[in-house]
Amino acid sequence: MLARLVLVLLIGALAACNAATTAEGPAARGEWISPAVLAQAADGTAAWYTGYKDDEPFDIPLVNRALMKPELMRQRVSYTGGEAPGTIVVDIDARFLYLVEEGGKAMRYGIGVGRNGFSWRGAARVGRKGVWPAWSPTDNMRRITPDLPAYMEGGIGNPLGARALYLYQGNRDTLFRIHGTNEPWSIGEAVSSGCVRLLNEDIVDLFERVPVGATVVVRRG
Repeated sequence: MLARLVLVLLIGALAACNAATTAEGPAARGEWISPAVLAQAADGTAAWYTGYKDDEPFDIPLVNRALMKPELMRQRVSYTGGEAPGTIVVDIDARFLYLVEEGGKAMRYGIGVGRNGFSWRGAARVGRKGVWPAWSPTDNMRRITPDLPAYMEGGIGNPLGARALYLYQGNRDTLFRIHGTNEPWSIGEAVSSGCVRLLNEDIVDLFERVPVGATVVVRRG
């Protein structure tokens, strides 16, 4: 189990250093890795993980919640926003995502958001859902970061993480996603290229609660 976890952490650490990293390297194939390389890659990352959760086709590294601000942890809270139960409300400024429930409650998740100038806002719906989704950076993202790959298969090293909700307006893909992340330290920060990121274990929880067609409201400013 420990060896398996270390390999997962290695992939995640490498992915955090280079967005073009995929899960097709030596670790993913179960090949031997030098202890020195392992220690260097996992340095500063291993403390963020405490184990893993079984999932298919990849296991999900579980985050050490002791390193997170308590308010960013998934929790049920009082909610008076007025939206119908089942609505997802993303508060970009506060760094929270709410799934509105009955009885004046909501499930609240800490999120990471886009850097200033990259955050979308508006109303949309969940047009489709993805499990360990592949990733295709937008043309604008590739202009800003030319070494990004044109396409990346789903996996531990994929920036979309374990699940993704794709937001549509009518039949048009807004290119805005709510997804997981392999950088748990980014939750509560404005660091991404515009999409909303949750811990992988949190996006799995949200994914299971939200159907295709759910309303999403993204607020900013």
